Amino acid sequence: MLSAKSLFQEILDNDESFRLFCSIAASGESQGGWENARIAALVPPSERGLAPKISRHGADEDKHGRIFNALMRKRGLEPVPVPPETDYTMLLERHGIGLAHEKLKGDEPLTVQDIVTYLAHSRVTEQRASEQMELLRKHFADHPELGRAVKMISGDEDNHLAYCHEELLRFAHGGHGHAIRHTLRECALAEIRVYRDVSLAVTAHMGRILGWSRAKSAVLAAGIHGVYAYERAAGWRRMVSLKPPERRDALGGPATSAPEFA
Repeated sequence: MLSAKSLFQEILDNDESFRLFCSIAASGESQGGWENARIAALVPPSERGLAPKISRHGADEDKHGRIFNALMRKRGLEPVPVPPETDYTMLLERHGIGLAHEKLKGDEPLTVQDIVTYLAHSRVTEQRASEQMELLRKHFADHPELGRAVKMISGDEDNHLAYCHEELLRFAHGGHGHAIRHTLRECALAEIRVYRDVSLAVTAHMGRILGWSRAKSAVLAAGIHGVYAYERAAGWRRMVSLKPPERRDALGGPATSAPEFA
C-alpha cells in the first residue's frame, strides 16, 4: 500500500535516493539563508526593528542546510548537484516569488513595499514547509537517525510561519492590507504550480533510482496532479489567510544551534 510514510522510508533506506533528497533540501535551505541575510542587510531605516528577526530567519535556514549535510556525512555520503527541475527555490524566483536576486545583490535599501512582498511570499512558502515537516514529524519523530533533525526543523518552520502572520497583520493594520491580499493570492497560485512541477520531477528521479514500476510512478504522478487540482480549486486559500499566531514574537530571540549528527 502506498503511503507517505512507506514512500519516504524507501527513500531513507537507499543511500542514493537519500543523498538526492538531502542535497535538494540542503540547497534550498542554504539559498533561503542567503536571501534572508541580504534582506536583513537592506531593510529600510523605518523597519530596522525587523532586521534581527529576518536575520534569525536566515540563520535558521542556514542551520537546516547544515543539518541535511550532516545527515549525509553521517552515512559517508557527499552532496550531489541538484537537478534544475527539482530546485524549488530557483523555480520560485523564476516565477516572481520572492525578491529578485539582482536586487538583493545590490546595495540599495529595500522599500517598505519590498518588505511587505517578502513577508507575503514567506507566509506562503513557510505554510508549505511547515506542513511538510509536520508530516515528517508525525511519522519519523522517534526515528534514531532523523528524529532530532525533524523535530528541530519542524519547530523552526512553525516559528517562521507564526512570524509571517504576526508581521503581516502589523503591516495590514498600517494600511497595506490591499497589497498584502493581492500579493498573497498571486503568490499562492504560483507556488502550487511550482510545487506540483517539482514534486513530479523529484518523483521521477526517485523512481529511476529506486526502480519503481511504470504503474507505481503513474499512480504517484496522478496523486500529485490530484493534490494540485484540489489546491487550485480551494486549497490555496489556506495559504493566504492571516490570524494572530499562538506563538508571539516567535523570532524574537537568538537562533538555536544545530545538533551534532556525526
